[in-house]
Amino acid sequence: MAQPLVTIGVCVRNCESTLKQAIQSVIDQDYPHEFMEVIFVDDGSEDRTLSVIQHCVERMDMLTKVYSDEWKGLGPARNVVVDNATGDYILWVDGDMILPEDHVRKQVEFMEKNRRVGIAKGRYGNLSGGGLVGFLENAAFQAVDSKFPGKVTSRVLGTGGSIYRAEAIRQVGGFDNEMTGVGEDADAEHRVKNGGWLLYRATPAVFYERRRETWKALWNENFWHGCGAYDLYQKSSDTVDLLKMSPLGGFVAGVWYSIIAYKSIFKKRVFLLPIEYTFKRTAWFFGFVSSQTKS
Repeated sequence: MAQPLVTIGVCVRNCESTLKQAIQSVIDQDYPHEFMEVIFVDDGSEDRTLSVIQHCVERMDMLTKVYSDEWKGLGPARNVVVDNATGDYILWVDGDMILPEDHVRKQVEFMEKNRRVGIAKGRYGNLSGGGLVGFLENAAFQAVDSKFPGKVTSRVLGTGGSIYRAEAIRQVGGFDNEMTGVGEDADAEHRVKNGGWLLYRATPAVFYERRRETWKALWNENFWHGCGAYDLYQKSSDTVDLLKMSPLGGFVAGVWYSIIAYKSIFKKRVFLLPIEYTFKRTAWFFGFVSSQTKS
């Protein structure tokens, strides 16, 4: 029986240490491989990322396409996938993700049953390790999924662990090539939603994502997100809630997440989430202001 064609989009840069496991999880999918293709985009890596891709491609029994160029940024990299995908759906896999073997099948089954959904994100699984920082990050994401399982949403989903209906993302012209940092996903989601499609969070498909393991790494990540958010805010101010993303907003969110998380995992460490979220939002704030002063 013919199945919908699925394109797996893997846009990566400098992730040689984790990419092999991510690719292996794609190889292990129980969705029929003859109805899958994988498009790799190496966006100017300075490590062995491209070599890892080429080595893995040699033993993959599904159609593969590999693109590599000097750094151009996330928007252009994702458009390489959109422009070259033959699938009815595009499922995004980051270089630090791991998919259970039923992930693709469950995502496709969901989209086939919900024709008005343009983008759907799976639900976060608990990947052990990562120390205290990794634990808190996982706890927060899992808390939201447990509180709002399977909901049409207006929250930013992000590409990792999400499946896009190819028709929906092409209808809005793909990603913005001018958005070279983060924020390209929120911008695309905003336009897809305005195009009449629904966004959905926490489908039955689980995925795992490695978290930052140190406070320094967490700061750098959120500072970078703040920088990208300024570009997004300049383009469409209603896509960024500055109060929510402030340190005060982070503290309030952390309190809320800690209560929800404790009800689901019963670990007292979750009550450190207000501190962690205040820390993250402070980093985000400094990144946002830094981009503003440079413009």
